[in-house]
Amino acid sequence: MKYRVILSEPAQDEAEDVYFWICQYSLARAEKWLNGLLEAIKSLDFHPERYPFAPEAESFHKPIRQMLYGKRRGVYRVLFEIRDEIIDVLHIRHGARRFLEP
Repeated sequence: MKYRVILSEPAQDEAEDVYFWICQYSLARAEKWLNGLLEAIKSLDFHPERYPFAPEAESFHKPIRQMLYGKRRGVYRVLFEIRDEIIDVLHIRHGARRFLEP
């Protein structure tokens, strides 16, 4: 089954914030990071259930899943929810940040 992937406004803002932060050091690296992130998010259109539930799922009482993107200290958590035929990307957060709370 193919899903439609939707990037929420908060997720777009968070991706943009990271992009501009990386731009301070290297425009080429920032573009590579953003393009890779968007490709990874686009890959959620097939078999998104392959990713585990996020720790936030229990607190929010919702089936929120997470996809990890990046390496070493640059790992980001892409939090998303599967609803019918839609993947709703809720947030993009650095892996070192605290988990979201309701």
